[in-house]
Amino acid sequence: MNGSEVRERFLDYFARNGHLRLPSGPLVPPDDPTLMFTNAGMVQFKRFFLGEDRPDGPRAVTSQKCLRVSGKHNDLEEVGRTARHHTFFEMLGNFSFGDYFKRDAIAFAWEFVTGDLGMDPERIWATVHHSDDEAFKLWSELTPLTPARIRRLGDKDNFWQMGDTGPCGPCSELHYDLRQGGGDAISDSEFEAAGEADKFIEIWNLVFMQFNRDDQGRDTPLPAPSIDTGAGLERIAAILQGVGVNYHTDLFMPVIDHAADALDTGYSMDPGRWEEGLPLRVLADHSRAVAFLLADGVFPSNEKRGYVLRRILRRGVRQYWMLGRREPLMCDLVKVVADLMSSAYPELARRIDHILDVTRAEEKLFLSTIEAGMREIDAVMPAGGSGTLSGQAAFRLKDTHGIPEDLTALIGRERGYSVDWAGFQEELAVQRARSRAAGGTPSGAATGGGAVTAPALRLARPDAAQEWVGYDTLEAETSALEWESDPALGHVRAVPARNPFYREAGGQVSDRGRIAGAGWEARVSGVAADARGRSILEAAVVTGELPADPGDFVASVDRTARRATERNHSATHLLHASLRDRLGTEVQQAGSLVAPDRLRFDFTHRGPVTPDERADIESQISGWILENPDVEWSEQPYETAIASGAMALFGEKYGDTVRVVDIPGVGAELCGGTHVRTTGQIGSLRIVAETGVASGVRRIEAITGHAAFERAFRAEAALSALASRLRTGLGDLSGLEARLEAVLEERDRLRRELAGRAGTDATQQLEDLLSELAGGKDAATGPRLLTGTVRLADGADPGELADGLRKRLGSGAGVLYADGGNGGRRMFLAVVSDDLIKQGLRAGDLVKAASSATGSGGGGRPHFAQGGVGDAAPPEAGLAAARELATGRAPALDQG
Repeated sequence: MNGSEVRERFLDYFARNGHLRLPSGPLVPPDDPTLMFTNAGMVQFKRFFLGEDRPDGPRAVTSQKCLRVSGKHNDLEEVGRTARHHTFFEMLGNFSFGDYFKRDAIAFAWEFVTGDLGMDPERIWATVHHSDDEAFKLWSELTPLTPARIRRLGDKDNFWQMGDTGPCGPCSELHYDLRQGGGDAISDSEFEAAGEADKFIEIWNLVFMQFNRDDQGRDTPLPAPSIDTGAGLERIAAILQGVGVNYHTDLFMPVIDHAADALDTGYSMDPGRWEEGLPLRVLADHSRAVAFLLADGVFPSNEKRGYVLRRILRRGVRQYWMLGRREPLMCDLVKVVADLMSSAYPELARRIDHILDVTRAEEKLFLSTIEAGMREIDAVMPAGGSGTLSGQAAFRLKDTHGIPEDLTALIGRERGYSVDWAGFQEELAVQRARSRAAGGTPSGAATGGGAVTAPALRLARPDAAQEWVGYDTLEAETSALEWESDPALGHVRAVPARNPFYREAGGQVSDRGRIAGAGWEARVSGVAADARGRSILEAAVVTGELPADPGDFVASVDRTARRATERNHSATHLLHASLRDRLGTEVQQAGSLVAPDRLRFDFTHRGPVTPDERADIESQISGWILENPDVEWSEQPYETAIASGAMALFGEKYGDTVRVVDIPGVGAELCGGTHVRTTGQIGSLRIVAETGVASGVRRIEAITGHAAFERAFRAEAALSALASRLRTGLGDLSGLEARLEAVLEERDRLRRELAGRAGTDATQQLEDLLSELAGGKDAATGPRLLTGTVRLADGADPGELADGLRKRLGSGAGVLYADGGNGGRRMFLAVVSDDLIKQGLRAGDLVKAASSATGSGGGGRPHFAQGGVGDAAPPEAGLAAARELATGRAPALDQG
């Protein structure tokens, strides 16, 4: 029975028995900040078990995507080494929310495994908590299990709890006996030892959620006990297919076979050759994890979930790199995964282009990192050596060269080196302390965007609630819930009872404005949050004297700034929708800034947005603006909003009730920001910049309203001035373009002519230097070192000069200080012949020495490099430093 059939039989069985069949929840829990990834089937139902929400029905069944790579459920280092550890796996689960309990859960489990799956009843064992007499009795009553095959175990194995407090209860596990000829007469310790030796395989855990544990560790019976079960699809498939190893099932073998073919190596299921197959098993496992993480919106980065994805992907690259492959392979393997599993998880097919593009790009990036870092690895851990790599050196490999710890450890083991990881951690701690000091952030303090929490005020009404009125009005008559003024500094912190000021959140900046009362006025420059989440207005007096008690006063938001911010926020929604429509639904928001003067939108996408795509996006947004639909908003339960199609931003935390901003014909998003009333109020949108901000993350900056009109006016004025200088008119833009093209062609012709003359002059200077080198000694007498100065005319190509020097030298090295050319830039150029490169002399090192001596920097390839010239020392000092390095590494060099 293949894995897909096992999954379908499970779902179908419980659907026949009154369970609502639900899709898998995402790998990233949408409303659970305590979890990095979904690691069990019950995660999407946690709110039901905690009593925070009510399900659509009392019973449910799922096949849940799970990932265990962090926290106490971290299986990463065991992947491929054991028969059953994985990063990504599927957990089959049936759930009862206060409906059935132990009797039905046990009866369902037994009927399914022995009936629908056809497992041998004589090989099924059960475990229960040592105190759970009810479960022991039910197994004896409902199944043919003898008491010897119902084992009582302790809390470690048979008690489950959601956390230190909350729902918990005993559990009962089903195990499958893989022993040959084993009997029932074994002790509990022998049973546990056989399980550790993979002779007994746990296939299903039935959790009887019947208590609520308080902070004193006391268990109180729940009013409506529930059931949460989890069965490992891969383990069940391995048993039914008679292979005993999860990796040898049809869920993994197609990926392993593809990897083996690509690497031109075999894979054997022979237990005696288990270690040989480790890289292929890791590749198969990690390809599954990468495919599903990318499909669920995780993007490679150096933080949080993105870092986990990047680490998994790079661990896969490491496996095939160590086997000699230097081209991307994981992208091919995730395609095999998608082909295998898209029928059960259609998100793989929907996002396949995105999955393949991101995987391939990440592989190329890491392969280039490894290639560059290997030179340093060869220097600190040369092949054929032995000893201990210092923590400082290991940290430098990671921090400077991008080589992760696990790759350093692997190469070290293969070359006979151990690593001082304690020293590595010390270096890491020093760097973190240095970063905190540089950033002015106290140890343990949170950093990043969001509202600033102000110091505690001298409280006047600490328990009074603040009313937010900023959606409906920009001015409110109010009183102060809190008021702290400093007459000497003219500064006040005020918590208004009715607050129209928006506080920074979701990328939108805080409002500014004023507060004013009898005989005084203060300018509001910032909005912070107090410990209760109320908004604090930070203001400085403009006129009058701040009172000790303001009484009633007026809080007014700067109307011009707010309206401009609203235009930019609504335009951001239009931009997001257009990017997903024109570039693909794999586009995900990765950050934003909404301010009065501009908007900035970061999004996931491979490669720049082309000029044609950019024009198309602007055109589509202009159409939506001209259609002028109303911008509608409403408050809805979170689940209702999501079910209606509203978009929730990846990684955001939402409450039970959310605000939905809907632009008919465009789309709906969960958003608490302020917006225009109709899209026509945006006026127009112009994209002013499109850049890359990280691997796979692009940034668009745009302006709207008056700023967009002013930019258009300035652009037309500039075109008019250009047309005037070119002696043409603006009536026919194609004529202006043709005239400009003719001028540019003439410029290029003159540059080529000048460059030819400059090249001839530079070549002659080079000949003069060569003639001075040992009186024109023939190159065949030995390798030569040439250093000197060349004056370049404007338009001369330094690269061509370097190529000419390398050819004329034959065997040797040359370092030149080039003055002029390329707009007058000064630079060092270095070349090295192939024979000297083999001896360890590289052009990049020579340039680095020369540039460093003058306070600049540079580098390049082994045979050619160039670098800057600083002001710390004269160029002659740089040439001297390069000569010293060259003769030290290649003593046979003749300096003439």
